[in-house]
Amino acid sequence: MDIIQKLSEEFKVKPQQIQNTVDLLDDGKTVPFIARYRKELTGSLDDQILREISDRLEYLRNLEKRKEEVISSIESQGKLTEELTKAITDAVTLVEVEDLYRPYKQKKKTRAFVARERGLEPLSEIIIAQDSNTDPVKEAEAFITEEVCDAESAIAGACDIIAENVSDDAALRKELRSLLFNQGMISSVAASEEADQVYKNYFEYTEPLKKVTGHRVLALNRGEKEEQLKVEVVLGNGAGEKTVCDKYVVNQSPCGLLVKAACEDSYKRLIFPSVEREIRAELTDTASEGAIKLFGENLKQLLMQPPIKDTVTLGLDPAYRTGCKIAVVDDTGKVLETTVVYPTPPQNKTVEAAAKLKKLIDKYNVTTIAIGNGTASRESEAFVADLVKDYGGKVGYMVVSEAGASVYSASKLAAEEFPEFDVSLRSAVSIARRLQDPLAELVKIEPKAIGVGQYQHDMPPARLSGALGGVVEDCVNSVGVDLNTASVSLLSYVSGINSAIAKNIVSYREENGAFKERKQLLKVAKLGPKAFEQCAGFLRIPGAENPLDNTGVHPESYEGVKKLLANLKMTAEDFAQGLGPVAQLRLERMDWDKISRDVGVGVPTLKDIVAELKKPGRDPRSELPPPLLRSAEVMELKDLKEGMELVGTVRNVIDFGCFVDIGVHVDGLVHISQLSDRFVKHPLDVVSVGQTVNVRVIEVDTKRNRISLTMKKK
Repeated sequence: MDIIQKLSEEFKVKPQQIQNTVDLLDDGKTVPFIARYRKELTGSLDDQILREISDRLEYLRNLEKRKEEVISSIESQGKLTEELTKAITDAVTLVEVEDLYRPYKQKKKTRAFVARERGLEPLSEIIIAQDSNTDPVKEAEAFITEEVCDAESAIAGACDIIAENVSDDAALRKELRSLLFNQGMISSVAASEEADQVYKNYFEYTEPLKKVTGHRVLALNRGEKEEQLKVEVVLGNGAGEKTVCDKYVVNQSPCGLLVKAACEDSYKRLIFPSVEREIRAELTDTASEGAIKLFGENLKQLLMQPPIKDTVTLGLDPAYRTGCKIAVVDDTGKVLETTVVYPTPPQNKTVEAAAKLKKLIDKYNVTTIAIGNGTASRESEAFVADLVKDYGGKVGYMVVSEAGASVYSASKLAAEEFPEFDVSLRSAVSIARRLQDPLAELVKIEPKAIGVGQYQHDMPPARLSGALGGVVEDCVNSVGVDLNTASVSLLSYVSGINSAIAKNIVSYREENGAFKERKQLLKVAKLGPKAFEQCAGFLRIPGAENPLDNTGVHPESYEGVKKLLANLKMTAEDFAQGLGPVAQLRLERMDWDKISRDVGVGVPTLKDIVAELKKPGRDPRSELPPPLLRSAEVMELKDLKEGMELVGTVRNVIDFGCFVDIGVHVDGLVHISQLSDRFVKHPLDVVSVGQTVNVRVIEVDTKRNRISLTMKKK
């Protein structure tokens, strides 16, 4: 297979773009680096496409490797033919390769294996020939031995051999797989009368295989795994048996009838169970990839939420008996003070708690309060909502998802960061910081623990971790990292930097003071020229002597920037406050191709440089709408009425809709059918995590704690 050509066709990009991308990946370049600083070579392919190319490249290379192994194995058996070699070489999936290899694999001690050992293969060949004049019973008598007691046993063994040979027919299996997928149904019933009502929708469920959605596949799998559902794939009207018999049964002679019986046995006992497993595995793989992709999209939106900068924030980790843990952090995330208050049941010390919090708010000029959304959050929010009334809108609050906060709080990293705090106080700090800068704080938590997806616990762990790690890496590098304040966790996601180098950077910073220029990175232990090339452009140094060190301009382009500035009649210092009107006008009128040739920098990179000159040190997250801070009184579920219009924040997007926080502790569901007046193919086309949306209540189920919302206009 010409892998480069294959990738070019699949991704609809030029072969040279693919070749350059593959060369860069093989050279150890990271996806963020390639996407940002090698646009001329890739044709400006973005990070998402580059990751897809990387994944597909790995699959195709594994496919080619497996083909070589299979061909070598068959050749060593002396059974390789030109036709078989071509079939294996032309195979486009691993399943096809394994189907072709099936007849040549070392067999377990199957019924056919035993029959062959007893010398019944020649009899199977006589029967499969289906000569009308052949009497199979008479022929079988010649094969009676001590192990084969009679003709009936000989015929049974020969038919077992035929059944296995039919099962090993690669072309037939491919045809049956297609038939099952296109005409088969998947169905489920309750495994018992006591089956969990969570799976009620699947107690009497049937749907065509080709139409079943990913989230239903994953729900069926989980229900089956938990022994709440019995799931099966069905192909009706004997279509499978007919397909097999049509290929192998020649006539209705005695031998033909035996072949027919062997084909039906092969289908029911060998082919169908195997193909059913393959089909379900394929459905699961597709559903898992879809769920992982959705998780990644949600995670990206969550990480890229705009930070609430220049604010002193009070983090509140709600609880009942043990009290609400409080942490006040300054605008850099430094902890100023911690305490515990008891405004929730059973203590209900609201007056005392309010006095304590007001003292902290006044002492440190707190302007923002972050409340974790776990246990006792509704009562805590009601308490805070009442408290902030006295500040006339000067103090706002927001309920923050605390998913993963407990994981972080109990981690070795948190213990190293706050050895003097207990686990719950660390959670309060994390809650405050994740409102201030979601990206900087959430990178400390294993991505899959953040919980913005569906069925994440059912995903292949390695694949999920790898995909989500890539999302975090892309987010961190697209925003850029302050070299002088970034934690080890944050630095570890920077292109070209692993955890060991990240620790060395922090150690160097602690021993030598703040970095003054990017070149100093080369003095960090284990950070050589290759790592510097990968990471330098993503690391920022605010207030650096060279203003370019606080931008996304890579050091390799500094000379080109000098030439560009000379062309614009400017100096590096001039653009620290942004380009003036004269320079802006020159940029609007500039001939990109000519300037590109003059300064020796490709047009895509030149455009990126100009964007940096216009907004030096810009944070791409600041271009998004800020989070919705609350100040109004909180409601309870019982306060909601049908038709009530509210403003909420999207907490999670799933295949069948999204969950929206409307301030009543229980997130409401906007089903995909209620997202818009127009047809919606997928919820991500309409909403994203963190987005502020207008919703209307259409149903409140207080018994089941469920809220149904709509975003449709009346």
